[in-house]
Amino acid sequence: MSTSPQHHPAEQKHSALTALPLRAARWSATHPWRAIGAWFAFVLIAVGLAVVVPTAETKEADYELGDSGKASSLVRESGLDGNPSEAVLIRARAGQRMDRDAATAVAAEIATDARAATGVASVADPVLSESGRAVLVDVELKRGADDVSALTKVTDAAAKAHPDLRISQAGDVSIDDGVDDRVSEDLASAEGISLPITLLLMLLAFGALIAAGIPVIIAASSVAATIGITAPLSHLVHAEPTVSSMIVLIGMAVGVDYSLFYLKREREERAKGHSTPDAVEIAAATSGHSIVVSGLAVIAAMTGLYVVGGATFNSLATGSILVVAIAVLGSITVLPALLAKLGRWVDRPRVPLLWRLNERVGQGGVSKVFLGPVVRRPVVALTVGGAAAVALAVPTFGMTVHEANLKTLPADIPQVQTLRAITAEFPSQGESAEVVVEAAAADSGKVVAALEDLGRAAVATRDFVATDDVVRTSTDGTVSVLHLVTPYGEADPRVDQAVATLRDDLVPAALDGIEKDGASAYVGGGAAESVDSADRLRTYLPIVVGFVLLLTVVMMGLAFRSVAVALLSAVLNLVSVGVAFGILTLVFQHGWFESLLDFSSPGFVIDWLPMFILVVLVGLSMDYQVFVLSRIREHIRSGLPVRLAVERGVRDTAGVVTSAAAVMVSVFAIFATLSMLEMKMMGVGLAAAILIDATLIRLVLMPAALVLIGDRAWKRDAGRAPVGTQVAESEPAYELV
Repeated sequence: MSTSPQHHPAEQKHSALTALPLRAARWSATHPWRAIGAWFAFVLIAVGLAVVVPTAETKEADYELGDSGKASSLVRESGLDGNPSEAVLIRARAGQRMDRDAATAVAAEIATDARAATGVASVADPVLSESGRAVLVDVELKRGADDVSALTKVTDAAAKAHPDLRISQAGDVSIDDGVDDRVSEDLASAEGISLPITLLLMLLAFGALIAAGIPVIIAASSVAATIGITAPLSHLVHAEPTVSSMIVLIGMAVGVDYSLFYLKREREERAKGHSTPDAVEIAAATSGHSIVVSGLAVIAAMTGLYVVGGATFNSLATGSILVVAIAVLGSITVLPALLAKLGRWVDRPRVPLLWRLNERVGQGGVSKVFLGPVVRRPVVALTVGGAAAVALAVPTFGMTVHEANLKTLPADIPQVQTLRAITAEFPSQGESAEVVVEAAAADSGKVVAALEDLGRAAVATRDFVATDDVVRTSTDGTVSVLHLVTPYGEADPRVDQAVATLRDDLVPAALDGIEKDGASAYVGGGAAESVDSADRLRTYLPIVVGFVLLLTVVMMGLAFRSVAVALLSAVLNLVSVGVAFGILTLVFQHGWFESLLDFSSPGFVIDWLPMFILVVLVGLSMDYQVFVLSRIREHIRSGLPVRLAVERGVRDTAGVVTSAAAVMVSVFAIFATLSMLEMKMMGVGLAAAILIDATLIRLVLMPAALVLIGDRAWKRDAGRAPVGTQVAESEPAYELV
């Protein structure tokens, strides 16, 4: 590479984090075809793995935790777990009265046909609801059955033969099938929309087709490789059904951002007169360094999910960490190779209007309007900006979390509509709980008698309804199970209170005697599982917050050799998280913008989302912090005073950070349009938080705080130009610790 000795990147002193992308860039730039070929070979092999190796999805046992987990495990190991079930519901058409005799006769026909259907173990006699408006046929499937197509044909045939009635089916298997189909549709929709929107944003950012396409290609190939590798990896960490959506969400966001950072810097250095090889190398030492630090920050934040554990968080953490690592790898290997090979052709073909617009945004654009007043009056800016952030974060203190349930599923899924109608017409089909007792076989009689007394006491509280269920005992007599049913749907908050009453009052009172003899009692079932999940997340949320913030302080402290910068980054991350949680609470718990976002508020935030949004947001927001702070430090090391260095650093990075934020917000906003409420919540929370982070945090709070902290935040090297001395614009400023 030809350049003057004092400016040659190879002669600068670099840290390990800078040396890694620098060496990778040098090798890739000097062996472009090898680097490009190796990357796409890696992607093809990874995708091939998904074809050859089936994905191992999470099983019910993977979600067991707490008291309910112990109950579920005992029931399963003793062979007392029930077979999957389906139900066929018969109702009158809207606005009509149901002929009870006719409906009962149709139900009897369905029961007869269902008994002959493949996969059916038994069919109960039809039951008329107390209101007389519906008839229900309960169908028990054979153990392990996961295909209800034969039963569905029976239901569909009856519906066709009796058009005057509404005949529909729902149950363990059909609900899962309906939700899986909707998740697949949502994911395909998100992928189909995100790619063209991302490409359009890249055109706005670069004004040239080739430059716009490169980040999209690298991000999309990173996502494809990750999904491929996830297949064999799922045999170690079972894959949660939503993990593919998460990989697309995170992978497209960080993949495009990292490529954007690198490509923008390379173009900037070429514009200063550097050759393509030198521009690639300078970009590697600066933006490449920021990408590695940022990627490590995201990965470190994601490891916080392993602290909580459980199938959902382990799967999401593994997928997210993998896609970020692959995106970083692509950004420091194949990207330099492509830039070295394309040279100035990367800026072709230009889109005239967008090219001129890009030049304007690249010079700071709107940020100039905000930065001047902020750096001149930092106290006022920090006070006003901080007050706005606190106002958005205050609703967080009233956040209620609850496990996803029937109420959070899209109402337009037919099976969901049917199950809601079943719960409304047949209270005995409501949310259930199980009391599981493990005792010596010799005490089996006493256990059964105590559980029968417990059942009567539970019904007397009116939180549970009488059923025909009897106490079931395992063949060896050591495990007994009492099945209790609440009259409430699973979304009803009274279910949680019923579980609390059962655990705290009813079970101790009824089973005190046998527990003294060494028996153990656990409360499980769907109602208890929801309570245990929410309790676990409430317990671990502050632990994960502390863990992630501590990692932020350590990583930023090591990257910038400044305690003040590290603490400021942690505080700003905490502000971003508070704002995200506040917006989630206002929108989804209190129902703001329901009609605009097309959802019905369940009255709570789905329990696992705050934890996941926390670690994702902290990791992604550090993208901006690392990138902007690195540029500010370059200017400070060149001798500029802090106020001017902060203003120039933020202004220099305004174009690329604005473009990066636009990509993230757009990708996340696409998920806010999906029908699954979990995806919608995540999309809204992350999109709003990234928007606030890229504007209020980056343009107001961070510059104001850095100006107030002043020289105390930075370590100036001996021999550098003194404070207040300005260096020539042509002098490259890419040295990093």
